[in-house]
Amino acid sequence: MDKLKVTQAVIVEGRYDKIKLSSLIDAFIVETDGFAIFKDKEKLSFIKKLAEERGIIILTDSDHAGFMIRHYISSGIPKERITNVYIPDVYGKEKRKKEPSKEGKLGVEGIDSAVLLKKLEEANISVVKSDNPDPVTNYDLYELGFSGTSGARENKKRLLKNLGLPEFLSTNSLLSYINSTMTKEDFIKKAQD
Repeated sequence: MDKLKVTQAVIVEGRYDKIKLSSLIDAFIVETDGFAIFKDKEKLSFIKKLAEERGIIILTDSDHAGFMIRHYISSGIPKERITNVYIPDVYGKEKRKKEPSKEGKLGVEGIDSAVLLKKLEEANISVVKSDNPDPVTNYDLYELGFSGTSGARENKKRLLKNLGLPEFLSTNSLLSYINSTMTKEDFIKKAQD
């Protein structure tokens, strides 16, 4: 099955939610790291920038914490730039956990893949049919001095600043962002500025 290529950025609570969604969709996915988003002004600013540029999909857990995070992110973004996707209340526990959550509900990571895809479909998310034929790769970042070379850390930091991206962005997230917002040729030009 081909993954849906989603044009909006997808906002989730944690790493396991991101892993689950990454197996279903091709999208730029940002983790809030749970309640850490309340103290991370740089990440919140980045989410607002993504909302302005391409729109965001907020997909948090159906528990109280998930709704608090959703509300916090939504409060500073125009409603027309947000697509809210809600998962159903399903009681149980995720396989990796010893105990169910405080409210006993499954989070995004524990919801059946078919249900998640159906919820995304029901929300009328923007999907792109064509793929980037020549994506920027890890090797390209290496060749351009942004990864695995002497001075790569400083070069990557400068690149992130030039692209208006937060310095916490991982290399994989950087690649995802680049490949969903520009061509390889455009990136190389920006990288050489």
